[in-house]
Amino acid sequence: MEAGVRNSVLATLLLLAALVGPGCNRDKRKVIAVIPKGTSHLFWVSVQAGALAAGKEFNVEIVWNGPAQETEYDRQVQIMDSMIARRVDGIALAVSEKQALVPPLDRAAAAKIPVTVFDSGIASENYLTFVATNNYEAGQLAARALAELVGNKGDVAVLAHAPGSGSTMDRERGFTEVIAKEFPDIKIVATQYSMSDRAKGRAAAENILTAQPRLNGIFASSEPSSTGVALALKARNRGGKTMFVAFDSSDSMIDDLKGGIISAMVVQDPFRMGYTAVKTLVDHWAGKPIEKRMDLHARVIRKEDLDKPDIKELLHPDVNKYLK
Repeated sequence: MEAGVRNSVLATLLLLAALVGPGCNRDKRKVIAVIPKGTSHLFWVSVQAGALAAGKEFNVEIVWNGPAQETEYDRQVQIMDSMIARRVDGIALAVSEKQALVPPLDRAAAAKIPVTVFDSGIASENYLTFVATNNYEAGQLAARALAELVGNKGDVAVLAHAPGSGSTMDRERGFTEVIAKEFPDIKIVATQYSMSDRAKGRAAAENILTAQPRLNGIFASSEPSSTGVALALKARNRGGKTMFVAFDSSDSMIDDLKGGIISAMVVQDPFRMGYTAVKTLVDHWAGKPIEKRMDLHARVIRKEDLDKPDIKELLHPDVNKYLK
């Protein structure tokens, strides 16, 4: 009887192994959590498409999860902690606030989960690599473009993004330092924040335009700030009168560049950024050397550049190919 029971138990265990085994072995792909600052702007849609493209190419699963708005720092911390608890194989993190995300970054390191930081920096070195546009350099490009547009003299303003956002702070610093060092006849007369919100950006821009009726130029350091400025300029019939250098791009911003509301745009390559962030983790697992910082370069685009093939590809990546 005991032998029969043992044989029955053994048969049951073998049957369970046969049923469970194929399921366990069906998908051994590594899992990478890609955590953006936010999900409501076109920039992040392009980042997601680039990450998914890399996931497909390198046969890794991409889990995309981020807060709706770029100022939801606590929510991004929660998402980080949930991915650590899930024991994902790697994390690509766009840091919304450079101090707030340090503790979860340290928790990921303690759990032996490699983290690539991308887009915006963090007040820590406890990560694999930092992949980002050289935002200080991009701010410098914006300053020189706006200076040329205003004839190297006059009053200009800055519509900044949000305090604590490393990437946009670097842009703003690059802009202000170049204006101060290279263009002594240009004065920055106002700086306000959009707080990553188009409506708030418009209100802030209208406040600036009201206080500075003779403003010669304005620089906006992010997509929501840029959209807010464009709306304010159109509402006040200031398009082409106040020179405007925007940052990032969207369909509406491209239309405003064509229509003369935006004088020039400083544009990143978010698709490439998402792709590269994922690739660094794949390369790490393959034992390839990874640089601590990987700089991507922005470009200044004017209306006359829009028909160039490389500019069309940059501004209109085929995101639908990956976001199905």
